[in-house]
Amino acid sequence: MEKTHLYVLWTNADPITSEHMVMLYTENAIRHNWWDKVTVIVWGATSRLIAENIDIQLLIKQGQEVGVEYVGCLYCAQQLKVDEKLRELGVELKYMGVELTEIIKGKKHLITV
Repeated sequence: MEKTHLYVLWTNADPITSEHMVMLYTENAIRHNWWDKVTVIVWGATSRLIAENIDIQLLIKQGQEVGVEYVGCLYCAQQLKVDEKLRELGVELKYMGVELTEIIKGKKHLITV
């Protein structure tokens, strides 16, 4: 059986959308084996949302516990001065421009929220 990997580009910092789409779907996608691997890409304003919102932090931890991977744009996190906090929360930070371009050009599975 083909291994499947879903990427979720998360740029919408609305807490309701974050909780009821990004967190809910990605956690369930792993729990119910809809996808073999799920990677959430934290970009822009979502970096600040994560750093400041305890509820979102708890949901990220829940997702990580079932296997959801969180990576974030290092540049965004540094500019918003939240890079240390995101690292504490287990978000891997790196420059994402090239990787995102490869995901798109490689016709990989990508949802943008």
